[in-house]
Amino acid sequence: MTSIVFVAQSQRPLFDWSWPGANAARIWDATVEHLFLTGSAVGLGLVTSMLLAVFALRYRRALAPILAAGGLLYTLPALAAFALLAPFTGLLSVTTAIIPLASYTLLILVKNIVVGIDGVPTEVIEAARGMGYQRGRMFWEIQFPLALPVIIAGLRIATVSVIGLVTVTALLRLGGLGRFILSGFRVLPPHPTQIIVGVVLSVALAIVVDLLLLGLERVLTPWARRRVAV
Repeated sequence: MTSIVFVAQSQRPLFDWSWPGANAARIWDATVEHLFLTGSAVGLGLVTSMLLAVFALRYRRALAPILAAGGLLYTLPALAAFALLAPFTGLLSVTTAIIPLASYTLLILVKNIVVGIDGVPTEVIEAARGMGYQRGRMFWEIQFPLALPVIIAGLRIATVSVIGLVTVTALLRLGGLGRFILSGFRVLPPHPTQIIVGVVLSVALAIVVDLLLLGLERVLTPWARRRVAV
């Protein structure tokens, strides 16, 4: 009889609709934290990738080692990366989370930047040279804008990946939507409402950010839409 009563008391509803409303402030704070960690990691990764890509475009032999290093970092588990950095940056610091998250973007972003620049038609490059464009000016005014569709495509993939990985930073007590997934599993019996909220909002956030980046691409590259229409 005792065991039957215990089981009955331990059951939770699959989703408690009152919980999100009662915890709206916590959910908002976690969403802001998730966006901050994602934006910081992707921003750092984009700047680093631009520098590496420009170097690789200038010195082609460096491309293969850079991509190999990026591939190695991409395969490193997040928890292992946190553990490796913790002695230097602190176990519960934001830096410990952002550096590994940024490293996961390097392979995607460097490759897409290089592919995008290489995809600029040769006749466009020759025309720019004939007009007196130097290397730096040609890159920023001609090659980079024409490569934006490919670069932003890589940025979309990298950003969505980081949004998913940020959930793991809850293990470092850094917040984000992963905190609900973690806390939902830590209690006995598990709290399915918190788990569902964490998972659903993480997916929804990834979809919204991806659509925003798609909109940014269309705003920055109007000629691409006209070319498709033609």
